[in-house]
Amino acid sequence: MMFDQTEFDLRCEWGEQGVINLAPTSDAIVIVDVLSFSTCVEIATSRGAVIFPYRFQDGSALTYAQSVNALLATHQRGAGYSLSPSSLIQIPAGTRLVIPSPNGSTLTLLSGQTPTIAGCLRNGEAVARFAQTLGNRIAVIPAGERWREGSLRPAWEDWVGAGAILSHLQGSRSPEAEAAIVAFQHAKENLQTRLSQCGSGKELIARGIRSRRETCGNAQQQPMRSRFAQRHLRCIRKRLNVSSHNQMKIAANFGNIPIPPSNL
Repeated sequence: MMFDQTEFDLRCEWGEQGVINLAPTSDAIVIVDVLSFSTCVEIATSRGAVIFPYRFQDGSALTYAQSVNALLATHQRGAGYSLSPSSLIQIPAGTRLVIPSPNGSTLTLLSGQTPTIAGCLRNGEAVARFAQTLGNRIAVIPAGERWREGSLRPAWEDWVGAGAILSHLQGSRSPEAEAAIVAFQHAKENLQTRLSQCGSGKELIARGIRSRRETCGNAQQQPMRSRFAQRHLRCIRKRLNVSSHNQMKIAANFGNIPIPPSNL
């Protein structure tokens, strides 16, 4: 197909359409939502928590959390666990937490049977190493944000995060992948400053959430990975942090964790 980048080992495309077009022909797919979902996953699973992605931020999220015997992350600062990564730094091992996210969680739940990895600036090299144990055809998806009317807003931080991961992968690169790598290489020496100057960073500063930008911008701090199992995410093997959506079936061996209905 025209947009599936199948001529190349390493592919990169934005958002939902990126997942839809690239996942079916890829050995693994990496979701990059730097300022929220992916960094939350990295921090929580590195401490031994289990993360359940959920698409909607409405009353159905609480219903789903209760169905999997999990807590629910909120959007309110200072109200327990939230979509702010810094709220999860002290999360105890074994905590089960639903993260409702219209960006990262949504993309994770769209990837079908393709192993899906949550990547961010903090764990980019470890994510790349793990992804290539699954095969040579790797798709990296910058999640982006949303404009007020709901359309995709390409987000600088996710583009750079995608480039950080792609820069550690071996194989032929699509033009889109090359462009993301160039963006990362241009920004990496002054990452925190650039994060504060981009649109998403300025939005966080205006809302008084400077710490989220600082936490998310600590590139390569954690050699961790975590993997999805039955739509839930946990840290596997020592110190590597990734999420694998195809590992849905693994969860059945852990205890039949229910998949959220698509119409909730």
